Amino acid sequence: MGDRKVINVYLLGIGFMLIFTAFTTCGNIEQTVIRSLTNSSFSGSGYNSGYVVSFSKPMTWSFYITSIFIGFAAADHDRSTLFIVLFVISLAGTVILLALKNIKHLHHHSEINDPLLLDSRLLKEKEMSTLDQITSEFRSMLRLFCTKNMLLLSMPIAYSGLVLTFYSGVYGTCIGATRQFGTMAKGLIGLSGIFIGIGEILGGGVFGLLCINNQFRRTSAILLGVIVHFLAFYLIFLIIPGDAPKGGATSGRFEPYLSPSPSAALVSSFLLGLGDSCFNTQLYSILGILYPQQSGPAFAIFKFVQSISAAVAFGYSNYLVLSSQLLLLTTFCFIGTLSFFIVEKIEDNASGLQDF
Repeated sequence: MGDRKVINVYLLGIGFMLIFTAFTTCGNIEQTVIRSLTNSSFSGSGYNSGYVVSFSKPMTWSFYITSIFIGFAAADHDRSTLFIVLFVISLAGTVILLALKNIKHLHHHSEINDPLLLDSRLLKEKEMSTLDQITSEFRSMLRLFCTKNMLLLSMPIAYSGLVLTFYSGVYGTCIGATRQFGTMAKGLIGLSGIFIGIGEILGGGVFGLLCINNQFRRTSAILLGVIVHFLAFYLIFLIIPGDAPKGGATSGRFEPYLSPSPSAALVSSFLLGLGDSCFNTQLYSILGILYPQQSGPAFAIFKFVQSISAAVAFGYSNYLVLSSQLLLLTTFCFIGTLSFFIVEKIEDNASGLQDF
């Protein structure tokens, strides 16, 4: 049984790696692709927001409809090969996820020799209809969401959604729209995504190893993430024109304070990825510690809040100048960090009382 669980972990890792390779690549280039269309009045932010919102309450029809919208927003004949490759990669990841072993199913087969036990389980499964199960899960999620700890954790979760939109969609657009980068601006978008990924991998690997034996506190990782993100925001503020999120970067009013440098832009990408891994790994960790028996509703709330905030960020990204977006991110980062520290303090005090 343990071996099958380990296999599931590897399958999940490979599957999500392929799926998010396609997803993140599309996120990095979508606004640049949209802005390259001849119709200057077309804006893709609304499509992005709708697509992200569809993840807050997953339903089959919503995925299909919003995927069609994204197709209209991003389709371009010259780039058809790229999108076909990304589609095949995401399809391969989905197929791998279909190979996951059903542990509960294995439990049933291991105990099938006991007819009384099997009959009792069948009766219990029939007692609650599908609608009752959905209603019960939704109510438990609402009750969990209204608890003090979850309300506090909603702030750093919301920040993770805002910064997700920024590094996956907005920052790449800013690099591509910075005229000082000249002909290599479009190439820097891909390199930026690579450096963000390097930061994510490095942060996830390091914090995963350090936190195995509790050698590194969650608050220390979050504090490091705050410092790293503040450095990234400040560097971006200095080298990227203020009107770059709108795709123009032509107004003299929004000239950068320092001469834009490709190396500085890539360093900022790395810092964005590293800081994001600090927040996400610790949010996953504290949710697993606080809600071991309610992991399903807890992580459903996590994805709901994160998806809503990411959709909101996609909505305003086409209208706010870069300085306003960075100020909003900095504010939510500070408030979210304080909220996380409060929850961590509450959890430490509760653990101390139990030990006593």
